[in-house]
Formats: sequence, structure tokens, C-alpha cells
Amino acid sequence: MKFQAEETPYFGLGPDLILNALDNVGWKTTGTLMPLNSFENRVYQIGVYDEDKEFEVVAKFYRPGRWSKNQLVEEHQFSFELVDFELPVIAPIRKNQRSLFKAEHFQFSVFEKKGGRAPNLEDDSVLSWIGRLIGRIHAVSATQSFEYRPTINIEQFGRMPTRYIMENEFIPVELREPYQGLVDLALTTIDGAFDQNQDSALIRLLGDCHPGNILWMEDGPSFVDLDDAVMGPAIQDLWMLLSGDRDAMALQLRKVLMGYEQFMEFDYGQVSLIEPLRTLRIINYAGWLAQRWNDPAFKVAFPWFGSQRYWEEHLGHIREQIGLMQEGFSI
Repeated sequence: MKFQAEETPYFGLGPDLILNALDNVGWKTTGTLMPLNSFENRVYQIGVYDEDKEFEVVAKFYRPGRWSKNQLVEEHQFSFELVDFELPVIAPIRKNQRSLFKAEHFQFSVFEKKGGRAPNLEDDSVLSWIGRLIGRIHAVSATQSFEYRPTINIEQFGRMPTRYIMENEFIPVELREPYQGLVDLALTTIDGAFDQNQDSALIRLLGDCHPGNILWMEDGPSFVDLDDAVMGPAIQDLWMLLSGDRDAMALQLRKVLMGYEQFMEFDYGQVSLIEPLRTLRIINYAGWLAQRWNDPAFKVAFPWFGSQRYWEEHLGHIREQIGLMQEGFSI
């Protein structure tokens, strides 16, 4: 592996800096701080108080260098816009008309602490409920476009991560040529699917709408973490809710769309993008791990990354996805 670790991205982000950062923007911290499970960013549950009571908030310190200030502000504005339409999105808390703050070189925001559980996606009524909410979100998000946040594309989400992996020699020598060949074929197939859907509308998306980013509470689901909000086809916010074989996924998608289409028209041609988008995510995920390998937390959490077995299985997944893309998907 040619890659050499740089200075860790969160070097210097210790308890004193974190607590002082919140104090300096108007919170009164109690001194209690607990790290929460997050790899891309650093997220903490922090005790604060006011005149009447003590309570807890969640502070998110964004990974340095990933998003510009304009991109983060645009994400926050999107979440505020959805909240204004009474949509259950957990938006950052404003202090003095601002939601994005800075402590040294770390950008951060603060959120209300919310509890909940994962949604039961085996329940048809839950699928339809989530579909209704995503339909309402898309009805709002389709009214304008992002200016600063990216659009899902093959170059940024496929070719660039692949180049990084190859140039930094993460892959064993004997697998480099097969890997490059399979990825090239996969990306060519994805490119063809995108071309077939070039007339599909691109809208503002939640971006990473998987069950782990949906909190189910007493009054239903709330969407958390718009950190991956992008422009793209509507199906991107739907396909990660599906699981199982083709028949099971088709049935689940019909249930989701029963709710979705109460508020937003759906372009059924986008169903053909499910497997291409899944393949792009698989390719990008490997690149994401490689690009984060200078972060010690990743070496602890993903010790298997970079092993011979990992890359052999990764090639197998890409090969399988090529077959699924060629086979096509319909409901």
C-alpha cells in the first residue's frame, strides 16, 4: 500500500475545544460530553443548561476539507425549508441567526437531541408512511436546485474513487487488472443507464436515505443527517429502503410509491436506475474507506479493509452487480 497517513483530520479536537466551542456561541455547557457513533464526522452528546433546567444537545463537527462553508449552509437552508413545510426533518439549531459555527479550523453545528428506533420496513404501512413523507419532501425539494452541493455523477462518485484506490496501491498487485476491468465495465453500464434517463428530472435529495437515517418515534418517522444532500433522480431517496430478492424489492417499492404518489408524481423510468445507483454506491464506498484511511478511527472500525479477502469479495460484488444491471429491474 503506497498511501502514507497524513496528520489525522481531527487532530486537536479534544474535550476542551469542543466545550469551549459551544460556550463561545451562546450555550452553557455542564462539562459532560459523550462521543456518539459516527465516522465521517465527529458527533457528541453534550450537557447544557439554562435558567430552568439541564438538558442535552448533539454537536456535529464536520470533517475538515469535505464540505465548503457554502455547501454546509446550503444543506442547513434545505433542512430549514423542509421544517417550514412541517416536514419531520431534524434541522440544526439557530443561535443569533446562524446555524454553522467555527472553532479553530473545525466547522460545527448543534442539534436537538432526539430519541427513536429504526423503522420496521417489513410493515407495509410503514413503507407507505415513509413513502408519503418522501413524496412531500420531494414536492418541496423539486421547486429549486442546489447551487453549491454536488449532483450524482459517475466521475465524482465512480471514477475518482477508483483512481484514488489504484494510484495509492490499496489493491493487491494480482487483483489490480481484474479490478480496473470490472469497474470500467460497471461504470460504462451505469453511464448507459444514466443516458437512457437523461430526461429525468434532477431534484434536491436527502441523498443517503437508508433506514439508519430514519428515526421512528411515537408520532412517526423523522429524517436525520442531511450531510449527503445532493442533486439527483428521485429514486435515489427510495431504493435504499428496499431489501431481499427482486420480487420482494418490487413489492416493497410498490408500497412505498403508494404513499409517495399521493404527493409527488414518480417517473417509473427511474426504476431502471436502482441497480446502477447501488453499483455506484458500492464502488464509491470502497473509495471512501481508502480516502479516510488516514483517520485512526477507520482502522479500528474497518480492520478488514485492504485485505486480500476484502478485495476478492469486492470484485465479486461488482461482478454480481454488472449481471443485475444487464438483467434490468422492473415493477
